[in-house]
Amino acid sequence: MSKMYELMRLGRDAEIRTTPNGERVANLSLVYSYGRKDAEGNRPSQWVDAAFWGERAETLAPYLTKGAMHLFSLSDVHIEKYTDKNGYEAFKLAARVSDVTLCPKPKERDAQTDAPKRRPATESAPKMQPTQPPAGSGFDDMDDDIPFD
Repeated sequence: MSKMYELMRLGRDAEIRTTPNGERVANLSLVYSYGRKDAEGNRPSQWVDAAFWGERAETLAPYLTKGAMHLFSLSDVHIEKYTDKNGYEAFKLAARVSDVTLCPKPKERDAQTDAPKRRPATESAPKMQPTQPPAGSGFDDMDDDIPFD
């Protein structure tokens, strides 16, 4: 059985439910980007309907919230056929979550720590001495007969 490891973002909060035989399952809507960027700088994305089973799913559910990004290990990745709300046949990618590695949230930027350091007005900047470029460092002295074999 092959597994897929991917950094994915949650499209909605985890939904915990209990199956008829008493098992707990968290339903997840995951999205990840792949491939090359298009002309606007966007990469294509793929949505995955995933299920995370057991006690660990219930324990981690509070951290599996919309917009959070974590590393997911998926197994049993397959395509499911279903009928959409308009009665048309549609397909979706589905999988079982084998494991989750929680990633920290990006730190909130603190405007004060990101501000450039400024010198007090009383302190003067060091004076820069103009320097001469070393001889033979320009394009004028390059040979035009460079072979490209």
